[in-house]
Amino acid sequence: MKKLFFPAFLIILCLLLSSWGSKGHKKISQNFAACLPARMSFLKPVWTNFIMTHASDADNRKSQDPDESPRHYIDIDSYTEFLQTGRISMDYDSLVDVHGYNFVIGEGVLPWATRITYDSLKSCFQRRDWNRSMLFAADLGHYVGDGHMPLHITNNYNGQMTGQTGIHSRYESSLISRYEAQINYPADSAQLIPDVQKYIFDNLYNNYRFIDSLLLADTYAKTIAGGTGSETYYQTLWTKTGGFTVKLMSHASNALASLIYTAWVEAGSPMIYPNAIDEPETPDQPVLLQIYPNPAVDYAWFSLATGDHPVSYTLSIFDLFGNLKDTIAGQSSGDEIMKIKRNIHDMAPGLYICVFQSGTFHTSGKFMVVK
Repeated sequence: MKKLFFPAFLIILCLLLSSWGSKGHKKISQNFAACLPARMSFLKPVWTNFIMTHASDADNRKSQDPDESPRHYIDIDSYTEFLQTGRISMDYDSLVDVHGYNFVIGEGVLPWATRITYDSLKSCFQRRDWNRSMLFAADLGHYVGDGHMPLHITNNYNGQMTGQTGIHSRYESSLISRYEAQINYPADSAQLIPDVQKYIFDNLYNNYRFIDSLLLADTYAKTIAGGTGSETYYQTLWTKTGGFTVKLMSHASNALASLIYTAWVEAGSPMIYPNAIDEPETPDQPVLLQIYPNPAVDYAWFSLATGDHPVSYTLSIFDLFGNLKDTIAGQSSGDEIMKIKRNIHDMAPGLYICVFQSGTFHTSGKFMVVK
């Protein structure tokens, strides 16, 4: 469990949870574009370059958003059912019912953060909002990369349970930095994903297989080199792990491309032109921009672009069973960006749908409440 309570530990934790380091994440996001089908070539180069440049934005938010860190890992082997069957429930609410909120959030919410980000990207495609789609795609790439880093899916995330403390940074940061130039792989064509939730979890299960190989390689390299600080150690570690490390990164790039491709197709395959140079325009109608933080613990902000004139609006919140939980009605002040804050202490943990309506215009989004 990685839920620590001392500032110094939190700083160390943020470092531990920076999967693949900035260079590794950049490599994964850089190579996904080559996997996209030709019919999505209109997104290149501006949209795809942005995703590469902002591949580590999610890591950078950890120091400002206390809810961000659990989105980057899941200690899946902390669940007894995983040790018994190799699977856990894909339904967040069901896990909370069985294990309790503190346990689930403490062991990480990476697969659900990945799914929520995918849904947000799909919503942006539906609205033809390519600016925000780039932001969500960059975050999606980061979470996908985290799910392909073996030490982000185990409670032995730093080798602390096997006398190998420090393996996390030695592998994802020091080793990757040394051998970055050798991490090259061909592009695999993106595929449509029939079941996104299952696909996300199946990737975690497949990538979990590499944990023992990584830890054994660390022990072997340390024995050969007599320690962990020499170039001999890193050369030996790379010899033992380089093959599956490149394989993991290659699959991460393809998984990101496949998720983006699937989100675009499910959104109706809209033709958007992110490379065109247009004069910025004030939206004529409100657009739901962001729900933050997501997952939310104490409160949620709903940020909307409403243009420079006041509009009347209604914001309705529903649970997944379609039950209306709250309605917020009002009128914007005429500022271009309107923010609505909602205290969520009275809302049970789970996934919620919010519907924003102004006149004949409406849009929706999803957010998760955790306790």
